[in-house]
Amino acid sequence: MEWYVKVLQNYAVFQGRARRKEYWMFVLVNVIISIVLGIVEAIVGVDSLLSGLYSLAIIVPSLAVGARRLHDIGKSGWWQLIGLIPIIGLIILLIFYCTDSVGDNQYGPNPKAA
Repeated sequence: MEWYVKVLQNYAVFQGRARRKEYWMFVLVNVIISIVLGIVEAIVGVDSLLSGLYSLAIIVPSLAVGARRLHDIGKSGWWQLIGLIPIIGLIILLIFYCTDSVGDNQYGPNPKAA
């Protein structure tokens, strides 16, 4: 949960780097929250209202942590746009997000060294 809160505190910070753990813990908590909201919506009978609002609220932090994750491997945050290409773009992004950190680069020092 600490990683999720850290991302939310840096919700509009597109500079710097994010480790794999920070990115994937954020994704995991988002999936869990989305599942819980889906269950609550099904019980209450509300059609995607809560999950829609949550998705809208979390879009900027998701883009920011994605950009910082790409910075960690030496890529620009603009590489997230490749995800708009069906299937191939998402596979490439998945590979990028799973790639280990490189040493110090133009986006800052290696966060693993700290």
